[in-house]
Order: sequence, then C-alpha cells, then structure tokens
Amino acid sequence: MSLGNRISAFLFRHSTLAILIVPLVAAGIGISAFGSQLLIDIYTYFCVALMMVFSVQIFMGNSGILSWTHVGFVGIGAYAAGILSTAPMVKSMGVPNMYPFLVDIQLPVLPSILLGGLVAAFVAAVIGYPLMRLSDFAGVITLFATLIVIHVVMTQWDNVTNGPRTFFGVPDWTSLTAALIGAIVVILLAYWFRESALGLRLRATRDDRHAAAAVGINMVFVRYLTFVLSAAVAGVAGGFWAHYITSFSPKAFYMAEMFMLLSMLVIGGAGSISGAFTGTVVVTVARELLRQLEANINNAHVLSFEVFGLTEIVMAVLMVLVLIWRPGGVVGGQEIRLPRFKGKGKDKGAEAETLAA
Repeated sequence: MSLGNRISAFLFRHSTLAILIVPLVAAGIGISAFGSQLLIDIYTYFCVALMMVFSVQIFMGNSGILSWTHVGFVGIGAYAAGILSTAPMVKSMGVPNMYPFLVDIQLPVLPSILLGGLVAAFVAAVIGYPLMRLSDFAGVITLFATLIVIHVVMTQWDNVTNGPRTFFGVPDWTSLTAALIGAIVVILLAYWFRESALGLRLRATRDDRHAAAAVGINMVFVRYLTFVLSAAVAGVAGGFWAHYITSFSPKAFYMAEMFMLLSMLVIGGAGSISGAFTGTVVVTVARELLRQLEANINNAHVLSFEVFGLTEIVMAVLMVLVLIWRPGGVVGGQEIRLPRFKGKGKDKGAEAETLAA
C-alpha cells in the first residue's frame, strides 16, 4: 500500500473523533466567549451528560446488555467526591450524624473526583462478577434490582449520605471548561475501548457467544472488566455532576435520570460512539425546549390545570418511534466518518482496510 493510501486509511478510520470533538470544542469556545449564562449552564450540563452517557455506552453498547445500574454508580461517585472535597465545617452542619473520620477529610476537588470513580469501580468489582455470569435477560433484571438496592442504601445510610435529605455545600468547581475537558477525555476513552482488543472480544460475545467461546474468549471475564471500567467512568461523571449542581439527594440518581440516559442511547444508537453523541445532543436540546414550553404553558394559564412531565412523555414517545423506525437508533451501529479519498490506481490493500474499518 502506498504512503498516500496509508495516510488516507488512517484518517478515514479515525475521522469519527474529529467529527465529534472539533464541533464540541468549537461550540464550547463560542458559548464560553459569547453565550449567556443560561446557555453556558446548558452546555456544561450537556458535557457532563456526555460523560454519563458514554459510561453506559462503554458497557451496554459493546455487550448488548441493558444496564440500569450505572446511574447508581454516578450517585456513588457523586457522594464520594462530594464528601471528600466538602469542608469539614459544612459537613458537620449539613450531615450531623456523619462518621467523624469522613468529616475530617478534605481533599482538592480533582483528586476527590478521581477517588469517587475508584469507589464506584470498587463497588462494581464487588458485585459485578456474579451478575456477569447470568444470561442476558436475567442480567438485565438483576441490574435493575441492583439499582434499587443502591438507591435504598443511599437513602438509608444517614451517616454518609444524609439519608433522603439534601447533601449540600459541595464546592462549585465544574465550569464549562472543566466539563468540556472531561467530556473529551471520556469520548477518547470510549473510542479507544471500542477499538481495543477487549472491546472487540466483548462485541464478539454480544454477536455470537458460542463462536466467541469456541475461539477462547471468556465471556464472563470480558464483561466483568468492562463493567468495572464503565462504573469508574460513571463515578467520575458523578463527581463532575456533584461539583456542578453542588447539592443533591438520592432521588437525583434514580429512575428519572436513568430514563434520560437510556433515551439518549436508544434515540442515537448505543452501538456506536457517534450514536451516543448524537442522542445526547438531540435529547439535551429537546429537554430544554420542552421544559421551556412547559413553563410557558403553565405561566400563561393556557390550560385549566398545570402541566407536569411533558418532557418525559415526549421522550418516551420518541423512543418508541425510534425503536419502531430504526431499532438501532438514528445513527445505528456504524460510526460517522469522513469520505474516503483514494489515490490513483486500484489498491486492493487499501480497499481491504476500508472494509475492515
């Protein structure tokens, strides 16, 4: 293969990253420089949502297993990072029953966020192996039950989370720039995983577990490693989220938020990086527009009753339509790539590499 065709093949294969990251950075710079505070807040939320969505996509998109548990890992990371970074005086006032050794700890924000990811990964490592041994259907049900268990623990563990009450006083650290950098790192990680040997093995077990086992792939082990990795990413995303909203309660990491994350993946397509990104864009924009519409309807007293839940209803209907029209999502399982430019002459090696990509 000629040098020109090698360069062309490389650019074609990895052009997805440029297509996603360049507009993401350009929009971030433009909004940071010229956008209103509302637009900055929305874009910051969008970047944090990208981190949460890709934490689910790494596992669900490559294994084919619907995971409800990841929003629980987001919550674990949020609480761990918040506890580690919040000032002792604030913790002693806000959570009177907190364990003394937790009250006395105060670390810088970024190490707290990374440690929050490790805590989420540790929990996933403890509970994950038995779950990954189950069949796909039983695994989905068990992961849903695990989310309920995590939520109950967060709601009842008064000495750590303040129970069902609000945990407040978390430092306001997650700026647009911080969230943008975090989103870029997670996109790169998700793309690397998709192209890695572990990602290829996991997709092999998804597509045909018997054929994968025949060539020596340990399905349980590759699922387990991916589950722990994706939980770590979810925990880090939770740390960014905690230091953006600065106060939260266990209900912020339960069904409503998981529904939004799943809607982003279902609408865009969980099987590809491009699909997860596209779904997050679509749902974030639709969510903000529907919230504004709902507020305008209620403020104008157009109806004799107040409208609630319009966003969730529209997202649910949109998910159903997408599943009927395009079960793989709007983008599907293929990545969005730039057109392939070939040199003169027929290069069978280049053609073969294009097909492999």
